Amino acid sequence: MFIVLLKFSDNQARASQLMDGHKAWIQRGFDDGVFLLVGTLKPQRGGTIVAHATSLSDLQRRVNADPFVAENVVSAEILEIAPAKTDARLAFLAA
Repeated sequence: MFIVLLKFSDNQARASQLMDGHKAWIQRGFDDGVFLLVGTLKPQRGGTIVAHATSLSDLQRRVNADPFVAENVVSAEILEIAPAKTDARLAFLAA
């Protein structure tokens, strides 16, 4: 399981120009079964993704394909988590 932090860079002003491509990229992540949750880092700091069912190298390639990352609107940090205990509703994450 992974947490992806997408933190705005000094190039944040370009976000509106790239938003359609970024939203399409997010949708592909959900369609492919990799993204579980996407949200905003508050206040106005960027975004966060919870991902699973992928390898670190595949996720790095996927993240690098995000127009926001490719055009330096955000910097990406990927944190890998090895779930040790979960609520029963999230047991699939420990599998």
